[in-house]
Amino acid sequence: MIQTISTDTAPKAIGPYSQAIVANGFVFCSGQIPLDPATGTLVTGAIADQTRQVLENLTNVLKSAGSDISKVVKATVFLKDMNDFDQMNAVFAEFFVETKPARSTVQVAKLPRDSGVEIEAIALI
Repeated sequence: MIQTISTDTAPKAIGPYSQAIVANGFVFCSGQIPLDPATGTLVTGAIADQTRQVLENLTNVLKSAGSDISKVVKATVFLKDMNDFDQMNAVFAEFFVETKPARSTVQVAKLPRDSGVEIEAIALI
């Protein structure tokens, strides 16, 4: 069985996809960019601030799916500039204290809405 997750505590999907899908005991979260769910505006400025908003959005999607950030088993981070890695990594460590997921980080040419970071995740229920 597949369950579609949609919550007002995270930005609405800006395309033909779901915020997350629950299937076979896993939550597959779509990539989140630093959109403020209350205003729909992009958080700009320091990559640390953008990363914090992204991870808060992911936390809210996971909560809506009956999971939480501590159950993330795999994350993929997309950075517009790999020079931002240390700032992103410091905020990432604030959210993943006890259980640290497997992770890939790649530099990309462009992200939606020209954000500096996007993160997708897979978690257990």
